[in-house]
Amino acid sequence: MIAILGMFILALLPIAFLIVALTALKWEAYAAALGALAVTAVEALLIWRMPAWNAVTAAAEGFAMALWPITIVIVAAVWVYNLTVHTGAMEVIKAQLMGVSSDKRVLTILIGWCFGGFLEGMAGFGSAVAIPASMLVALGINPVTAILSCLLANGVPTMFGSIGIPTNTLATITGLDVVQLSTMQVVQVAPLVVATPFLMCLVAGGKGALKGMVPLLCVTSLSFLAAEFVCASTIGADLAVIVGAVCSLVCTVAFALFQKDRPVPERYAIDNLDPDDAVTVDLRSAVVAWSPFILIFVVLLLTSSLFPFISEPLASIKSTVNIYAGDPNATLTFKWINTPGVLILLCGVAGGLIQGCGWRDMVSVLGATARQMSKTVVTMLSVLAVAKLMGYSGMTSAISAFFVGTLGAFYPAIAPVLGALGTFVTGSGTSSSTLFGGVQLEAATAIGANPYWLVAANSVGVSAGKMLSPQSIAIGSAACDCNGEDSEIFSRVLPYFIGYVVVMMLVCFFGAPLFPVR
Repeated sequence: MIAILGMFILALLPIAFLIVALTALKWEAYAAALGALAVTAVEALLIWRMPAWNAVTAAAEGFAMALWPITIVIVAAVWVYNLTVHTGAMEVIKAQLMGVSSDKRVLTILIGWCFGGFLEGMAGFGSAVAIPASMLVALGINPVTAILSCLLANGVPTMFGSIGIPTNTLATITGLDVVQLSTMQVVQVAPLVVATPFLMCLVAGGKGALKGMVPLLCVTSLSFLAAEFVCASTIGADLAVIVGAVCSLVCTVAFALFQKDRPVPERYAIDNLDPDDAVTVDLRSAVVAWSPFILIFVVLLLTSSLFPFISEPLASIKSTVNIYAGDPNATLTFKWINTPGVLILLCGVAGGLIQGCGWRDMVSVLGATARQMSKTVVTMLSVLAVAKLMGYSGMTSAISAFFVGTLGAFYPAIAPVLGALGTFVTGSGTSSSTLFGGVQLEAATAIGANPYWLVAANSVGVSAGKMLSPQSIAIGSAACDCNGEDSEIFSRVLPYFIGYVVVMMLVCFFGAPLFPVR
C-alpha cells in the first residue's frame, strides 16, 4: 500500500509542477509546460527506468500529435478570425450582433456559449476558445474576461466535440453502446449545462449581473439541454452539441429580440462603434462577412461521418507511422485532408477571396498569426510530450491504480477526477478517453457498478479538465493577444474548475445507485 501511494505521489509531480508554476510562480504557460516536460523526463528515466531512446521517441510522438492535428486547427481557426478582421468583415459581424443586443451579458452568451458550443461540436481542438474569445474582445470586452467566459463555456461540451470523436472513441475502447453512453453523459452533465450560462453572465457583468437576465438564461440553458438530450438519446454523440448549440442560439436570439426594447443598464452597455464609422448591414454584406464561418459549418458537416461517401475517401488519404520505439503497435495516423485544421484553412482561403482579400494579404496575415501563436505551439508540444511520457512510462497507470485499489465503493466519486486529470495533462478529451476509459470499465466491474455510469463519468470530468488545461489557456491568451497573463487566467478559472469537479463528484457518487447494473 505504501509503495502504491509513493508511486502515486511521484506520478503526480509533473501535474503538481504545472499548477505551482502557473499559480505560485506566475510563469507563462509555455515555460511551465517546458518545466513539466523536464520533470516528467527525469522521472521517466530515473524512477520508472524507461530506456532513454523510448523516452525520446515517446516525446517525439507527443510532438507529432501536437503538430497534427491540434496545432494546424488552432492556427487555422485564429487565422480565419484575423483574416475577417483584416478585411473589415468583423465590423459587419459586430454591427449585426449589436443589432440583436448591445448588452455585453447577452453577447457573451450568444458568442461564448451558443457559437462556442457550435464550434466545439464542429471542429474542437481549441477553436471554441480562440474564435469566440477574439470576437468578444473585438466587441470591447476585457480580454481576460472574454477568455474566462469561453473557458467556462468550453467546460461542458468537450465530450461531444469534433463531431463526437471523444465519446465515439470511448465507446469503441470500452465496447459500450454509443447512444446509451451519450445519454448517460448528458444526464450527468445536465446540472452544469444549466448553471454555466449563469456563471458566464456573472463573469461578464460582475456582481448583480443576473438582474433582468434570468428568463433569457433559462431559455438559453434549457433549450441547449433539451436539444442535446434528444439528439444524444436518439442519434448518439455526433450531433449532440451542434444541435444543442444551434437550438440555443435560435431561442436566445429570438428571446433577445423580444426584449430588445428594454433599456440596457449603462454598466453593461457596449457602444464601441463610432457613429461616423457605422456599418450598414444588408443580406449580401452579412453573407460575405459570415462566409468563412458558413463554409466551415457546411464543409465540416459534409466531411463528417454523417456523410460516409464523402468522408471515407478523404479519410483514406493518410499516413500511419510508428514513432514510439517501445511498442511497434503504437501507431499514429495523420489524415492529410479530412482533418479540421486543413478544412478550416481551405474555408478561410475561400472566405478571404469572397471578402476580396488578395493572396499576398492572406499569406501576410497567416505569417502574423503563426508568430502570434508561437508560444502556444511550444505549450502544446510540451504538454503532449508530457502526456505520452506519462502514459508509456507507467505514471498514468500508477495514478489510476491508486484510485481503483484504495477507494472501493467510493470510487464513483473519483471517476470524473481521472477524466479531468487526463484532459488537464493532454488538453484532449479523446486522449483522456483513451488513457482512462478502460480503467473506468474495469473499476465498474470490480465494484459492481453500472459501466455506462462510470465510463460516462470519465467524459464529464474531461469537460471540466478542458477549461483548466494549459493548452486551452495558452490558446485563449494567444488568440486575444494577451500573452504573459496565463497565470492570471489560470488562477481565475481554477475555482470554477474545482467547483465543477466537486459537483461532478457528488452527481456521480450519489447518482450511481439510481442507475444499477441491468
